[in-house]
Amino acid sequence: MSADIALEVKNLKKYFQLSKDTTLKAVDDISFNIYKGETLGLVGESGCGKTTCGRTIIGLYDKTDGHVVFNGIDMNKRKLRKDVQMIFQDPYAALNPRMTVADIVAEGIDIHKLAKTKAERTEKIHKYLSLVGLNKEHASRFVHEFSGGQRQRIGIARTLAVEPKFIVLDEPISALDVSIQAQIVNLLVKLQKEIGLTYLFIAHDLSMVKHISDRIAVMYLGTVVEITTSENLYSTPYHPYTQALLSAIPIPDPDVEYEREKSRIKLTGEITSPINPPPGCRFASRCNKATPSCFTQTPVLKEVSPNHLVACIGV
Repeated sequence: MSADIALEVKNLKKYFQLSKDTTLKAVDDISFNIYKGETLGLVGESGCGKTTCGRTIIGLYDKTDGHVVFNGIDMNKRKLRKDVQMIFQDPYAALNPRMTVADIVAEGIDIHKLAKTKAERTEKIHKYLSLVGLNKEHASRFVHEFSGGQRQRIGIARTLAVEPKFIVLDEPISALDVSIQAQIVNLLVKLQKEIGLTYLFIAHDLSMVKHISDRIAVMYLGTVVEITTSENLYSTPYHPYTQALLSAIPIPDPDVEYEREKSRIKLTGEITSPINPPPGCRFASRCNKATPSCFTQTPVLKEVSPNHLVACIGV
């Protein structure tokens, strides 16, 4: 993994004003870096702000505050639509059913004028279909003729066609059959190595995130609570929320799972509302290690061991 930083996210905020006095703090002052050629996994339970974070980074949502810097260029000041792309969660909703596969894949090619002739356009379409494991005969078909895994491959081909350098993968396998998920993940890993891509991989499947990610950031209610290497996170989680998340991963062995159930961390207490949240740690109300200070002091990410950042005043 290169030490060069591809993407810097600095104090990023995305608030939704629900009413005059009600603000939903979906992403609240988060910071992290992604290095060139690496995959950063972004995990957390549903509603924690993972997808909002990804969409805000690439500009699909206007940020409330903060900066996103890609290859030294501030994305607040310059749009980088070609270099920064997104692959969406639902391959059924992400593709236009009225367009042929050729026109779907070529959409970005046409917009960015990446082909000078019709022959070159066709050549590029066939090239990117081949890269994702499809063939040129598929180009003339419509998306309803394909399975979910094939549709996601078409979506990946469309993304690759504009020659991006950084891709946000928003739960790209969660809508697919389990038997197909590994194929798509292996394809993404293969493409990353061949083309030199950098990924932000958003997911809630912790087992799959471990497989694909170099480092992992854990989100809880709009904040990042822990960032470290994949190996460190699974072997030595520091934050109580990360520990609870990892303890919930099922093991496909009934005997082992039965014994593990006894030591599983079960969260109790009320979930803090992301709407006008109170001061202090947002996990405090569910944390079995919380102290009075946790309800008044807002923790910040700090390095507790090499390449291991945690936002917890008790660590």
